[in-house]
Amino acid sequence: MEGGYASISGMKLHINGEERDFADAPASFTLSTLLEKLGMKADRVAVELNRDIVSRDRWANTVLKEGDHLEVVHFVGGGSARCRNRNFLSHPSIHILA
Repeated sequence: MEGGYASISGMKLHINGEERDFADAPASFTLSTLLEKLGMKADRVAVELNRDIVSRDRWANTVLKEGDHLEVVHFVGGGSARCRNRNFLSHPSIHILA
């Protein structure tokens, strides 16, 4: 046990179709912790866990399990002036991170 956390040896998650190994994952590896490890800002991310969208208010209590499948979408501002003047949903700038 390191730093008060029991570690899981090599938790594997599938993020945007790519298998990733988190060797230092704590026993209670939450969605919030994962996004922090990936360096993502919570206000610019949407997450799907095993085909279900997880609302931001549930991230801290959503414990990840070996083999979970996640789709992480990172929203980025920008685009042409023409697009900024239109409805946001008509042309959002979306980057999917792997």
